[in-house]
Amino acid sequence: MTTTEELVAQVNKILDDIGIDMDGLFEALHVPSIAYRIKENLSLLEGLEEELSRRVGETAPSIRFSDRSSRDPHLQRIYRKKHNRILALERLRSAMTAHKMALALISANYTLFMGKKPVTIKELTRENAERVKAVPNPVQLGRVEVLPYLAYSGDVLKLLARESIAVREAFKEIKSRLREKGTVRTRGLRIEVEYWENNRLKKARLDLPADADIEGELRRRYGRRFRWRVLSFVKTKGVLINNHYTVDNLSLAYAILDPEKGAEKLGLDLFRYYFLTSSNDRENLGLYPDIRLCIDCHYSIFDLPFRNEPGFRTGHGSILVMRKCETEEALVGRRKEISSVPNHLLGGVLLYGMSAYDEDRVAEILGIDRDELVDAIKKFVISGLHKTLFADTKKFERFMPKSDRAKQFLTLLQG
Repeated sequence: MTTTEELVAQVNKILDDIGIDMDGLFEALHVPSIAYRIKENLSLLEGLEEELSRRVGETAPSIRFSDRSSRDPHLQRIYRKKHNRILALERLRSAMTAHKMALALISANYTLFMGKKPVTIKELTRENAERVKAVPNPVQLGRVEVLPYLAYSGDVLKLLARESIAVREAFKEIKSRLREKGTVRTRGLRIEVEYWENNRLKKARLDLPADADIEGELRRRYGRRFRWRVLSFVKTKGVLINNHYTVDNLSLAYAILDPEKGAEKLGLDLFRYYFLTSSNDRENLGLYPDIRLCIDCHYSIFDLPFRNEPGFRTGHGSILVMRKCETEEALVGRRKEISSVPNHLLGGVLLYGMSAYDEDRVAEILGIDRDELVDAIKKFVISGLHKTLFADTKKFERFMPKSDRAKQFLTLLQG
């Protein structure tokens, strides 16, 4: 049985070898071969991570050399050994995150075929990978161009040290934007109510939206004999991606891809991610591990793709994403009414309805086909959902049926 130090050395050696091998793998972009190699690497790394985390544990060592006892050379050696174990485990988890993100990116953007039969990445083997063909999907999620730049060796800082000053500055900017906690937003009020029922004084606690008519709502529920007080405000605050391995890999990849516009490209990709997918999709995709399924406060990275728009205001991108998430909740139970509209086109329809953009600009922002988007808008209008989801429906009027017979049919269809 290997000692922990031998296991640490083995982990670092394997990660160094992966870093060297992956550099050459992207010279000839054969997606099935890349997917197979990444899958095999991940399987190996998962076994190492399980064993190393069992031995090292989850707590980092507290290293202090301020007093005499901590300067003892024997204690220093113990601290250093534990510190090296922690570093190896961190590096291993960063590498695993890069591999998982790469596999999710390939799955989201390519369909694999062996002949005419579709195959999954799990079915790839050393023997059949060369015979498998990858067909790009019509809608892009994420950015395939970042595949060569993820930290497959887990050594983010060492890889960054090889790059130019411009790349390092871009890395710091992207990372700072992904780590910001967002602007606090009051979502609601938690209140306590005392009221009379059957000649007995009772208490209740409930949450109401921040803009609710509290007196009117309580009167409707409890009559006229009640009193209430605010217990607390329900606020939201937190980072967009709660995983520093994901943040490091994204920052490195986009900084190397485009030092000048890397942050803007990532902001656009994240914006598209929320609009082209449903909440169920985002639970299973794994493109950005531990990203929020929906956002409820402002993040500056969503503003970057739109800052040159006429009339731009801070929070533009975040507000659109928040409204998309709220509209998704409103569509729960009603999705069957537009079942023929796929999620990526539905996102385009919603962006068209909630913004000042026309169909051409929406198609350009989301990277979807303009004619398919127009067809989806027409189906959306026929369903009548535009009347319930949007206060202003003027933009949809031009997609209404023109003939009298079609209008009568639509009236009967919508009840």
